Amino acid sequence: MNLVMLGPPGCGKGTQAQRLEKLRGMVQLSTGDLLRAAVAAGTDIGKRAKQAMEEGQLVDDATVIEIIAERIDEIKNGAGFILDGFPRTLSQARALDEMLAAKELELDCVIELTVVDDVLVGRITGRFACAACGAGYHDEFKRPVKEGVCDVCGGREFTRRPDDNVETVKARLRNYHELTAQLLPYYRERGKLRSVDGMAEIDEVARQIDSVLEAA
Repeated sequence: MNLVMLGPPGCGKGTQAQRLEKLRGMVQLSTGDLLRAAVAAGTDIGKRAKQAMEEGQLVDDATVIEIIAERIDEIKNGAGFILDGFPRTLSQARALDEMLAAKELELDCVIELTVVDDVLVGRITGRFACAACGAGYHDEFKRPVKEGVCDVCGGREFTRRPDDNVETVKARLRNYHELTAQLLPYYRERGKLRSVDGMAEIDEVARQIDSVLEAA
């Protein structure tokens, strides 16, 4: 089964994609990770992506599609994939469909995690991590058992991403909604779109996703 996970920053789509990887043997394709891996490997595609990044430009759609296509070709035993973070625009969605059709593949389902923006702002701006091991925490939902001490490694220094601030998060959400407003009707018209309640507890979101996949 081949999926796209749609949802704004902080909605939990990465967490759910990782769960599907473990339980269903699917392969998570995060475009950010794929781009960084291609750059690190020094492939021709990676070199093109690196040049764009160093010039402060977005990597063009054709290059991203090519990287995704190469990774799909590496998937063994018919395992499905989960696209996380792509497509973001209507032109990317169309290019993705064309690439998959050339491989005689298609998307089985597009899962949208629906959330309330104000809740997402709180989720994202409350995140922090251990500086030593990277273990993640949250001001409200997941504090260390012993205040100021990492549960995993005992570290006492913590960091926050500089872009996890209210102004930046709200700007990212506005950008997401502007782009996704085009994607939702595109996939709805094709009978691919399914929505789940991203506001629910992680296990309940997972249950809803499982129900969607069983019915697909």
